Amino acid sequence: MATMADVARSAGVSVATVSHVLNGTRPVLPHTRQAVLDAVEELGYTTNTLARSLVTSRTRSIGLAVSAISNPYFTEILQGVEASALEHGYSLLIADPHDDPEHERKVVQLLHERRVDGMIVAPSADPRGLLAYLGRHDVPAVFLDRLVDAPAADGGPRFDQVCADNAEPTSRLVAHLAGLGHRRIGLVAGRPGLSTTSERITGYRSGLAFAGLPYDERLLMHGDSEAAGGEQATAALLSLGVPPTALVTGNNAMTIGALRALRARGLSVPGDIALCCFDDFAWADLFSPRLTVIAQPSKDIGAQAVRVLLERLAEPDRPARTVRLPSAFVHRTSCGCPEEPTRSEHPEQPQQAQQPQQSVQSAQSARAAQSERGTVA
Repeated sequence: MATMADVARSAGVSVATVSHVLNGTRPVLPHTRQAVLDAVEELGYTTNTLARSLVTSRTRSIGLAVSAISNPYFTEILQGVEASALEHGYSLLIADPHDDPEHERKVVQLLHERRVDGMIVAPSADPRGLLAYLGRHDVPAVFLDRLVDAPAADGGPRFDQVCADNAEPTSRLVAHLAGLGHRRIGLVAGRPGLSTTSERITGYRSGLAFAGLPYDERLLMHGDSEAAGGEQATAALLSLGVPPTALVTGNNAMTIGALRALRARGLSVPGDIALCCFDDFAWADLFSPRLTVIAQPSKDIGAQAVRVLLERLAEPDRPARTVRLPSAFVHRTSCGCPEEPTRSEHPEQPQQAQQPQQSVQSAQSARAAQSERGTVA
């Protein structure tokens, strides 16, 4: 097996120069760097990661703790984390906390015991055990997707955090549905305690207020961020004396559940009820009708979390920060608008979400026959 000394002799440089090229610890002239890389390729040299970690106290590995990895949204986040980690020479250790606070603390401890350099975590709804462990052991960490209210002594955030916009895009969905004539708009919200849930509820209420519609707590049901919960919540909304004429679902899993509940009652979208969703996913454009959604930049969220973590490792004492990435409104046809070419745009203010009058009239005409059974207020 080739050694670093063998590479140095073949490239005509010192062992220290080889080390700098392989570890990126000091700038090296381009032709020298290329000579070292050529020698590495020719000799088949591989780095002894274990030996290097003993010397540097770094393993060049990142721990990722994300629940519901099978969810397409988190799958794309994982792809973004992995691609960015590999680009910077880091490996990835993955654990699923199952959105259980106690299991969350355990898997974070296991990752820490594997000597990862830092962690990226999507916190549970009750992250107290997680926060206590990370703080006690001074683990470099970035919170992903879900924010945690854990202020530092200076009043700023205690941990770095990366997420998407939630409130304004949800407000835009509500404003769009109100612009189509809907007056009873329901929300299937996620698991209580998650920042994504609370922010999307804030956006829902803000959209209602902008449209001049009253907030009715009966039109908000929690689906616990899962398909089964989304189905139950939608069924409960449909069982109201005066059910909603339009529905906003808080994530892609609950959208699937909502569609199941609608199908079980023989209701069509958007003929019987309009539907808009938070989260885009690969087959959203294949449904009939095609789903109008808010699309989060999931891969970018994952990649940004890695960059923020590496900056934390390079500057341990710098102030923590929260990075928000913009989501996009993807207008399709499940809201009741006529078919048109798919377009994606970044969210504007709710008042800019109104559709052409022709679209409004078309959607209202399609629902006119339903007024007798109280589905249109």
